[in-house]
Amino acid sequence: MAKLYFYYSTMNAGKSTALLQAAYNYGERGMRSLVYTARLDDRAGGRVASRIGISSEARHFDASTDLRAEVDAEHARAPLACVLVDESQFLSPAQVRALAGVVDELNVPVLCYGLRTDFRGALFPGSAQLLGWADNLEEIKTICHCGRKATMVVRVGEDGAVEREGAQVEIGGNERYVPLCRRHFVRAIRDGRLES
Repeated sequence: MAKLYFYYSTMNAGKSTALLQAAYNYGERGMRSLVYTARLDDRAGGRVASRIGISSEARHFDASTDLRAEVDAEHARAPLACVLVDESQFLSPAQVRALAGVVDELNVPVLCYGLRTDFRGALFPGSAQLLGWADNLEEIKTICHCGRKATMVVRVGEDGAVEREGAQVEIGGNERYVPLCRRHFVRAIRDGRLES
């Protein structure tokens, strides 16, 4: 029986790597999968890419993408074994519900990979919907500089100062975001800087 999965973590935990491994595993067994990533994250030229150097072609979604219609059309053309979504925090709540429909009505598993919270510790709308609607929730773990599990992320400026305000969505990598445990996140937000 197909399920809706949400694999979540902070930045730099290997979410894209895990998605690419899943896509590879399906392909290796001759099973067709459909890979999506957010249109607004163009750092890898619109591909799903991992920091360890592997990547894959992907379809793109934004708020106007009718994911259900696209998946229905592809599944009618040739059966899909799986749908994989990178950067799933950027899904709209309606898109998450549409993907749940793919699972329930087409019996096609949907694996979503994304951030749970933003740089202020607030849930992304897509992540909030996935936390409520997913059949399986799995945390992909990474570590803070202190060795504890990182569950939060801060955004830093060019000067290294921790940013407390700004748009929820700003694309960036290691130069802008640092994963931290909750204790160090609270201190960084309070002090406006990272501990050394």
